[in-house]
Parts: sequence; structure tokens; C-alpha cells
Amino acid sequence: MNKVYPNAKAALDGLVFDGMTIMAGGFGLCGIPENLIVALRDSGVTGVTAISNNAGVDDFGLGLLLQTRQIRKMVSSYVGENATFEKQYLNGELELEFNPQGTLAERIRAGGAGIPGFYTKTGVGTLIAEGKEHKQFNGETFILETGLVSDLSLVKAWKADKEGNLVYRKTARNFNPMMATAGKVTVVEVEELVEIGELDPDQIHTPGIFVDRIVVGTFEKRIEKRTTRAA
Repeated sequence: MNKVYPNAKAALDGLVFDGMTIMAGGFGLCGIPENLIVALRDSGVTGVTAISNNAGVDDFGLGLLLQTRQIRKMVSSYVGENATFEKQYLNGELELEFNPQGTLAERIRAGGAGIPGFYTKTGVGTLIAEGKEHKQFNGETFILETGLVSDLSLVKAWKADKEGNLVYRKTARNFNPMMATAGKVTVVEVEELVEIGELDPDQIHTPGIFVDRIVVGTFEKRIEKRTTRAA
């Protein structure tokens, strides 16, 4: 089966539908599937639930889908850096399911592993715990968190072979590996595509069994906050 597609638009063909749940990898603007996000915006899909650590910035990353009001709900950890996000949420136009960052990562990992839920101490006694099941273990209180899965996972990797085996580079190896396992369909954009057998098996981070489609992208790699000093 050929997993390689000519561009991001083609890679999403037949996969998007209104009301769908997506996962989008990345941390800040590092390791985000920027080409696939643009293609998702251009598809015109609406009512999206987006599971992502954050929502990019106003004019980049998932912020593009907020601008066009294609996202109905965010399941996120960090909600700063995006004035559009803030405005829509405070105006009641955007739903938010807020998660501690480690809890979000584990919810995604659990979903990919087929684990429906787990107990954690994180969030006990805070607004995060309201309405969730509480349970005692060894005299301490834990809350139940559920695993997360998506209709479509959008992933950014450094290299892939044509079978879909993936290698991530440095900080871009953040939420992407977990999301690759938690999507009913996983589409990956990469910087470099190599032949099968060229990747060192010991260096593969995501096995190709989890990957359905691959596209080679061109990347802006924007800096989220640029800090400089006088020479």
C-alpha cells in the first residue's frame, strides 16, 4: 500500500468531516504539522474538537482555524500566546477542556494504548477535579482521567521511510509520538522521506504500523517568542 501523498491537501482527502475530533502535535510552535493544519483550514471543515497542547499563535498553527471559527472545542494544556483563543473563550464562543500538561500527555498515551482511564493525584483539590471520580489509594486521593482518541491525528516528524516509520528531532519529539498512536487515522508530514531500510531500526520512534499517510512538507519553523539583546 502506497502511503506517500503528493501534498497536504491530497493527504487529507476523504478524511475530514464536520464535528470531527483531531489531534495536532507540537509544543508551542515546535514540531507542529503546519502544512496539514493549513490544508485542514482550506478544507472548510467545521465544528472541530482539537486536542493539542496549545493553539499556536493568532496567525500560525491551530490559530489559523480559530481565526476562521472552524474549532468548536479545544482540549489543551497551555492557552497563552493566542489573543483569538482568549477572546473566543471569554465570549463563550469556544469550549475549553483544560488539562495539566502531564495529564494531557498521559490521556493521549492511554488512548493510544487502549487504556480507557487512569487515576492521578494531579489536579486534586482544584477546579480540574470538579465532577470527576475520586478514589483513595494508600490513604491518598486520586482523580479519574479518561484516555483520549481522535478521528484524525496530524503529526510532524523529521524523517520517515515509505512504510511510515518515523524519527523525530529533538524538541519536536513532544506530543507527536503519542498522538500518532491515538488516531483512528494518522497523517504525518515530514522534512525528509527515505527508502525503506535506510532508517536505523534502533532509532525509529514511531513504527509505521501507526501511520496511514505521509506527505513531505516545507516548513517555516517560526520562533514563537524572539528575544534579542543589543550587540
